[in-house]
Parts: sequence; C-alpha cells; structure tokens
Amino acid sequence: MSHTEAGNVEANKDRRLIALAAVAIHLSIGSIYAYSIYQIPLKQTQGWATSQVTLAFSIAVLVLGVTAAFLGTYVEEYGPRLAGLAAAVLYGLGMVGAGASIQFGSLPLFLATFGVVGGMGIGLGYISPIGTLLEWFPDRRGMATGLAVMGFGAGALLTGPLGSYLIQEFGVSSAFYALGALYFVLMTLGASYLAKPADGWLPKGMEGEENAHEKARSAVPGINALTAAEARTSVRFWMVWLIIFINVSAGIMLLAFASPMLQQVGGATATTAAFITGYIGIFNGGGRIFWSSLSDYVGRTTTYGAFMIIQIGAFLLIPQLAGVWVLAGTMFLVITCYGGGFACLPAYLSDLFGTKEVSAIHGYALTAWGAAGVAGPQLASFILETTGGYTNALYVMNAALVVGLLTVVTLRWRLRTLKGDDTTRTAGAATTD
Repeated sequence: MSHTEAGNVEANKDRRLIALAAVAIHLSIGSIYAYSIYQIPLKQTQGWATSQVTLAFSIAVLVLGVTAAFLGTYVEEYGPRLAGLAAAVLYGLGMVGAGASIQFGSLPLFLATFGVVGGMGIGLGYISPIGTLLEWFPDRRGMATGLAVMGFGAGALLTGPLGSYLIQEFGVSSAFYALGALYFVLMTLGASYLAKPADGWLPKGMEGEENAHEKARSAVPGINALTAAEARTSVRFWMVWLIIFINVSAGIMLLAFASPMLQQVGGATATTAAFITGYIGIFNGGGRIFWSSLSDYVGRTTTYGAFMIIQIGAFLLIPQLAGVWVLAGTMFLVITCYGGGFACLPAYLSDLFGTKEVSAIHGYALTAWGAAGVAGPQLASFILETTGGYTNALYVMNAALVVGLLTVVTLRWRLRTLKGDDTTRTAGAATTD
C-alpha cells in the first residue's frame, strides 16, 4: 500500500454514509446551477453588464471541465479524502473570495475567485467521491453514483431560496461569505468520511457469487480492464465521449432557452414560463437517480439508446405541440435524459474500463460536458438569430441525436464483438449488454 493510500482505505465504514458523504459534496458544488440568483444583484450593486456577470459562470464551467480532466490522476494518487478536502478549500475560498471582490468592486478579482478558484473546487469535488462509490457499491453502481450526481443536479434547490434570502437580508457579498462557509463545512464533513473499502471487501449480497471479486473490481467479464492512459486512446472511449457530448448538448440547449421557448412555442406568459422553469431542477435531479438505478437492470448501453430515442421523438414533436403543459411535460422528459446521462456515466465507465482508475477516466470523459456547454447554446443562438425561430434549431439537434443513436448501436455491436475476443486490449459494456 502506498503512502497516499494509507488512511484512505478502511473496512469499518457504513457504505450508506459513504453515499451520504458524496451527496453532501455534490449538493454543495451543485449550487453553480443557481448562479442566476446573483445576476440582478450584481448588476444593480456593481454596475456590471450581464455579459460580465455571465462570464464568471462560463469561466467556472470551463475550469470545472479542465480540472476534472487533469486532476483525475490526483484523485487516484492521493485518495478521495484528500481530494475532497482540497475541493472544499478551493470552493470555499472561491465563494469567500467572490464576496471580497464584490466589496472591493473588482470584476477581475471576481472572475478569478468565483470563476477560476471556485471552478477548480467544483471540478475536483465532482470526481473525488465517484470512484470510491463505485468500489463500495459494485452490486449497484448506477444507483450509487446516480444518488451522488443527483445531489449536484439538485444543488440549486438548496442554494436558490437560501441564497435569495441572504441577498435580500444581508447583501450579495455577505451571501457569498455565508454560502462559502456553509459549503466548506458540508464538503469537509463529507470528504472526511470518504475512504476506499479494504482489499477483498464485498457487500453481503455478493459474497457468495462466483468470481465476485473480479466482478467488483474489473470491467464486464470477458472484456479487459484498461488504465486511464489506455482508455483515452481507445475507440470505445471516444464513442462514449461523442454520445455524452450529443446528449448534453440537447439537454443544455433546452436548459438555456426553456423560458423563451415556452413563451414563443407554447404561448405561456412570462410568469407561467418562470414557474415551469423552476421545476426543471426537480426533473434534472430525479432523472439522475431514476435512470441510473434502472441502468443497473437493463444495462448502460440500453439506457443511453433510450435517451437518444426519447429525445429524437421529443425534438420532432416540440414544434407541433399545442398547450403549455404538454410542451412543459415534453421538456421535463428531455431533462431527465440530460441528468440521467451524467448519472449513468461513471458506472458505464467502470463497466467499460474497470474501477481501478475510473476517477481519472471519468475526468477525461467530462470534457464532453465542457464542449457541449458551449456548442448547445451557441448553436441554438446562431440558428435563432438567423431564422427567427426555434424550429430549425430543434431539427438540427435532432440530426445530432440520430448520430448519437447510431453511435450507441455501433458501440453495442463493437462490445459484443470484443467480448468474444480474449486478446483485445479494449473494453466496454453495461452488465446486460
């Protein structure tokens, strides 16, 4: 055992509390989804333009993706506890620094603290508990990681009302101070409990299974596990990357334009559209636990295929739908697929490549999120500005979803071929695929 593993491996842990610790971390960093509560107060108190305030959010998302990609190996080397504590310090400092930058009236300092330092904390905090959860829940990989990632999706439900109250009562800078302290405490408590299971540990339900240890630690039987370096050069990895990129692009496009689309396509009033948009977080979070739990039974490849089919139908129907709530319900369904795509990803990667270096592999895969965060809204904005409506944007995204479905089908075929070839060095499928 290396010096970094000492103190990060313990047998006498309750895996349910491990899951709760992961949720505490993800619930805190998921507050990024409530960033819109700062928009008007920052414009009013600082005189910053909307584009300047939004830039901090964009920087945080970009840094999040870069951090997840490049610090996944840090999590593998130093363990989930130290990585989680580092994330708590970074995100806490980012939030407190943002509060100080507002008091100083410095936009560059705000971009550096909230955007860069806070973004690093989010990226490191996102991946730090995932690999550990997969090792504690080899029998329910999808459910366990889905529960944690649900916390990220639901982060806005905590920060939205609490942050708004703090801003109204104490001011925007004080709100950043208070929230930064709260997140630091929650993340520190969560990270302090994180630890990998001891070598050879199995949950009770798996102890009597044949080849249980291999099932718990490796990729799907019949397919070789890979290191992070091997995984990122494999065809399977880039097929999964493309699937995630397309799934996230579709969902994030709706997230970016939900309110105006409800008004222009569905005929909703601004008040009704705002009311409906508020419920998106519930379906974002709920979709994560629903789809990830279901994937434990039907398989991850099947689940991603379902995402593509559902969204192809939805994006075809949306321009023809009549009625605000019919349109809203269709949007909610798409958003469950968006959240579910994130939740199923860590378990899918462990199916594909094994659990040994899954944190690093997960970090590489999350670059698809950063790329989609730019591509989805920008594509929709460009088509909206050139055509004056959302219909063409929906159809273009639908074409991308068809490509995604074809990629899923091709991946399924490739995985079945690989299972029959014991000499291959690549991996990948869900448990029933």
